[in-house]
Amino acid sequence: MFNLLALIQNETLKVWKKKRFAVVVLILLILIPVFVYAQMKIAQNSQEKFNTDWRAELQSRITDNTNALSSERIPEEWKKWRRALVQQLQYYLDHDINPQTPNAVTFTRTFLDNAVSLFIPLMILAIASDLVSSERSTGTIKMLLTRPVRRWRILFAKLATLTLYVSLIIMTTVILCYFISGIVFGYSGWEAPVFVGFQVMGADVDTTGVHAVTQGTYLLMQSGLIWFSAMIVAIIALMVSVLVRSTAASFVTMMATIIAGTILSNMASSWKSAKYLFNLNLELSSYLRGTPPPIEGMTLGFSLIILGIWGVAALVVSFTVFTKQDILN
Repeated sequence: MFNLLALIQNETLKVWKKKRFAVVVLILLILIPVFVYAQMKIAQNSQEKFNTDWRAELQSRITDNTNALSSERIPEEWKKWRRALVQQLQYYLDHDINPQTPNAVTFTRTFLDNAVSLFIPLMILAIASDLVSSERSTGTIKMLLTRPVRRWRILFAKLATLTLYVSLIIMTTVILCYFISGIVFGYSGWEAPVFVGFQVMGADVDTTGVHAVTQGTYLLMQSGLIWFSAMIVAIIALMVSVLVRSTAASFVTMMATIIAGTILSNMASSWKSAKYLFNLNLELSSYLRGTPPPIEGMTLGFSLIILGIWGVAALVVSFTVFTKQDILN
């Protein structure tokens, strides 16, 4: 146990000395204020247009999306999303709840919703994509494997370190979003109600299971789902790092895979078997807000199972290759 803890400490220090996490924090410190400013301008424009009447703003969004459904230039997948959105907005209007009350908590959960499928995975790749491949490139893997320590312990230490940094990235994103946006929008909103439980059934939304939770509860649920999808990305990146000797090749492979998933999510409605790809199941938080899935029939449970299978398979491949393959040459 002592050796394992020492290995984890060693791996943690290695990542820290590379200053990858510091770069991630710097990127967040630059981008979050930009998005806060954009959200502030949107709120100001809405206030000028609707004179703080959020019901009029909500009705305008419903009307705009309903009118867009008659356009032949809009793909059917987008029309399905708009139909579901209209029904959800109408539900909020009927229950006299403003879903877009500007505050730090609302901004944080909106930022996370938009970042889960691309931005957060790319930040994870900055840490995960070269945990093993970089040591091959520099030759330090030879010194590491000549120690009287089993190989699986070495890889487990890297996995534990990866889990730590994934958790830190998610926590840092949430904390910075909240505190930076709170300067503009205020730090209230934790007890504001948010409706969850929307079930998309084809072109309709089933509201029988809809219930209200506080924004604080929603943010906690959302963060947990995002952490899970981020860990799957990290584990698969670790597998690629084990299989590929080049750090650049490892990073590019994973980056292309993540970007491809973002593109496929808008195009894969007719390719039913694509729902078994991990990169189409990363946006778990979309199920909380009732957004139609990329492929009809996908559910939160289904996506969790698919991601879990991918994660377990990636771990099996990683540990098998790392412990059996001659990686010293």
